[in-house]
Amino acid sequence: MTLNKLSHGRLRATEVEEFLRKPPAGFSVEALGSGYRVHSDPEKSLVLIDDFDSCRGKIVFQNSPGRKVKMQNLWEYTTMRKSLLSKRIYLLISACEENLSLNKKAASEARVLQQYVVSIEGNDPFIKWQMERGLDWTIASVAGESYRVEIDFSELLESWAAKNIHITTDEPLKVKPVWRDASFTLKYYSDALFDFPHWFGFSKRKFNLRLT
Repeated sequence: MTLNKLSHGRLRATEVEEFLRKPPAGFSVEALGSGYRVHSDPEKSLVLIDDFDSCRGKIVFQNSPGRKVKMQNLWEYTTMRKSLLSKRIYLLISACEENLSLNKKAASEARVLQQYVVSIEGNDPFIKWQMERGLDWTIASVAGESYRVEIDFSELLESWAAKNIHITTDEPLKVKPVWRDASFTLKYYSDALFDFPHWFGFSKRKFNLRLT
């Protein structure tokens, strides 16, 4: 990897090791016997990272609801929506070696080249507009029902990384990374008794974020 930390206003990517050594403003890292606990300012940052194992032990992000956020009432949804549109959003994303095999299992086990803590500014006018439009479309589509919506960063990362990130293998040759886990999911559970669209998988939605 040519750089440990890359920033371009709306989007920042920091290798996990660098993030732990030099956490950004608003974050602090506590060393534990078995790994690290990362603290953040919930007023400014929305961290959506599950606990994970690394070469430095288990990494726990305090106050993170994880990559799949569950909401059970309108207040929880409204609170999450406000956070998405006003805070910087943090995800753990893996850059993997492209696997051209037609075998699905082999493709899913592609070698991880590097893990990044990637953040995007939810309050940025263009990002905010995309997020609002996607959420409004989701709610309008399944009003009064349970639903699941996936917000995908893949397209955003691919266009950004093509200009900013260069990965080399042991050969060394430049490799175009495939981004894994470049999304998070909101799950809303209604108390409706006969929620047939949700039962039959019709209430799943997805939208992508772009830089331009």
